[in-house]
Amino acid sequence: MALAQGQQHPISLYLKIWGLLFVLSTLSYLVDYFHFQGYLRWSLIITFMLLKAGLIVSIFMHMAWERLALVYAILVPPLCLLVLIGLMATEADYIFLSRGIFFGQ
Repeated sequence: MALAQGQQHPISLYLKIWGLLFVLSTLSYLVDYFHFQGYLRWSLIITFMLLKAGLIVSIFMHMAWERLALVYAILVPPLCLLVLIGLMATEADYIFLSRGIFFGQ
């Protein structure tokens, strides 16, 4: 009789994370229910979204138990892309203002 080799996580961990995801989703829906507007609304929605995504990636995709090199290999490229997108947005704003100055729009 061969025993299964590997790492077993207790079911209570998954149930706790599931409950936390349920609470975060409820809070996300309450943002619209209470009609928050402006930057407060979007900052709350994005905060809850990032918390839920972090929980899913770390627990359900087992990234919390992976080697640091693998975590860096998966997380660093999207972060670099976000930095490049931010730089492009800044450059686009500069180009838009320059066109307004030189072309009189």
